[in-house]
Amino acid sequence: MAGIRAVWKGFLSFGELSCPVALYTGASTAERISFHTLNRATGHRVRREFIDPVTNKPVERDDQVKGFEVGDGRYVLIEPDEVAKIMPVSDKKLDVTAFVPCGDIDTVYFDKPYYLAPAEKIAAEPFAVIREALRESQAAAVAQAVLFRRHRTVMIRAQGQGLVAHTLNYDYEVRSSDTAFSDLPKLKLKGEMLDLAKHIINTKRGEFDPAAFDDRYEAALAELVRAKQEGRTLKARKPPAPSKVVDLMEALRASAGQAAAAAEAKPSKRKKASAPAAEAPRRKAG
Repeated sequence: MAGIRAVWKGFLSFGELSCPVALYTGASTAERISFHTLNRATGHRVRREFIDPVTNKPVERDDQVKGFEVGDGRYVLIEPDEVAKIMPVSDKKLDVTAFVPCGDIDTVYFDKPYYLAPAEKIAAEPFAVIREALRESQAAAVAQAVLFRRHRTVMIRAQGQGLVAHTLNYDYEVRSSDTAFSDLPKLKLKGEMLDLAKHIINTKRGEFDPAAFDDRYEAALAELVRAKQEGRTLKARKPPAPSKVVDLMEALRASAGQAAAAAEAKPSKRKKASAPAAEAPRRKAG
C-alpha cells in the first residue's frame, strides 16, 4: 500500500501455505482536531507531572514503578524487567486456527480494524488464492498472533482486492447483554404496531454510505478555530426543543405516511432514467 507505513509484518499461515503479509492501520483519529494545554497567563504549553500526594513532591520517571492494588493502600510492585520477562515472544505469524461464517462473530467482539496486503511481490499469487478462497466460501479466518506485545485473536475476511483483519476482544472483556437488558419488560405488541414499524423500515431501505455522514462536532470545532483566528464570535447554538409525548400508534402512523410519501417521490427519477435512449440516454456506469 503505497504511502502508508505497515505497523506489522509477518506471515499468514493458511494450512501448509505461508504468505508474507503486512498489516496496516484501518482507522485513525490522527485527522481529528486536537488541543494542547497551555498556561493561560503566559501562553506556554504545560507538561504533566506525577506528584506524590503525601510529600507533595514530583516523582521522577526513574522513581516510578507499576503497582497492583491488593487491598486498601496496599500494592504489589511490578518492575519493568519483570514485565519484560513474561511478554509473549512473537514468531511473526498469523496462525489460522479455524474458519467460520462471516456473520457468526458478534460485532461486540470487534476491537480495531486493519488491512492485510502482500508484503512482497512474490506473495501476490498465494495472497490472491487465500483471499478468493475466503470470499467464495463466505468464510472468515480466525487466527492467533502476537501483535504489539500482546497475544491477540484476529478475524480475517476478504474485502475488495485485499483482506480486512479485526483484532477481537476477549470474552472477559465483553460485558454480557443480560446486564444491560435485564430490566426490560416482556411486552405483547399489537399486530398493527409491528406492521407499521416494518413498513417504515421497508420503505426507507438503503445502502450504508459512510461518506454521507458528517462529524458535526469536528466541523464545529474547525469553525470555532477559524472564527477565533479571524476575531469572530460564534453564536451559541439553541438546544433542540424537548420531544413531545405522543401516542405510540399515532407516531407510527405518521412516520409510515412520511416514509411512504418519500418512497413515492423516488419512482419519478427511476421512470425518467428508464425512458427510451433517444429521449433520455442512460448514463454508463463508471
